[in-house]
Amino acid sequence: MSAQLINGKEISQQRLEMLKQKTAARQSAGLRAPCLAVVLVGDDPASAVYVRNKKTACEKVGFRSLSYELPADTSQDTLLKLVDDLNADAGVDGILVQLPLPAQINSQAVLERILPHKDVDGFHPYNVGRLAVKMPLLRPCTPKGVMTLLETYNIDPKGKKAVVVGASNIVGRPQALELLLARATVTVCHSATQNLAEEVGAADIVVVGVGIPNFVKGEWIKPGAVVIDVGINRLEDGKLCGDVEFNAAKERASMITPVPGGVGPMTIATLLENTLQAAELHNA
Repeated sequence: MSAQLINGKEISQQRLEMLKQKTAARQSAGLRAPCLAVVLVGDDPASAVYVRNKKTACEKVGFRSLSYELPADTSQDTLLKLVDDLNADAGVDGILVQLPLPAQINSQAVLERILPHKDVDGFHPYNVGRLAVKMPLLRPCTPKGVMTLLETYNIDPKGKKAVVVGASNIVGRPQALELLLARATVTVCHSATQNLAEEVGAADIVVVGVGIPNFVKGEWIKPGAVVIDVGINRLEDGKLCGDVEFNAAKERASMITPVPGGVGPMTIATLLENTLQAAELHNA
């Protein structure tokens, strides 16, 4: 029997509708709509699509959005000055600098320049540190979106074995912390992991984010496991696929996220949830 699909697109639309209602309620109470500033450096096509989708989502829920598009040869000092200006702007609640950045810019230096309470991506060491000590504030968007999907589908990680494949600062590491907070027993796999198939095969919940098409084979999946595929890759024929061998995995898993339509929409919805939270922190 094929696995049940975890419909991130549908859940994200529900979350956006709730945000729209909350924004209207804020404005009825005399508070302004939350404001998200998005900075794009260079002309990477995928990044441009992501930025456009974020702007569209802001419009849908009634947020104010600001867009800053800088040329690919922008210096690090110029970008840091823009971040400083946005930090100082009381009308801006959230700041997002789209990654990846051009080679001449130190991405970590830029991310750390954003004030933690405006860091709606949740990448600042302050916010990751709070997550690590069980005091989360603004949580990294994709891992938080994954936890929202699990909660919505009544998948309780407590007591289960969870395997995270990939150890990036954006997905893998904070995802492991999220699952740990949910009281799962967590294993993180990376490029030095031995016997990866065995690790994945023992998992009740598998979260994969490595950026390699069909990297995790369907035959590795434990029968009845829940599979969360964070990856999104464009193949030579233009089609999109995830990091998990979907067709084979869905014949073994109990639930699985499709690509596209799984985790991706949740990342944007969670970004806007973080922006609303930042606005509430700002007002407080």
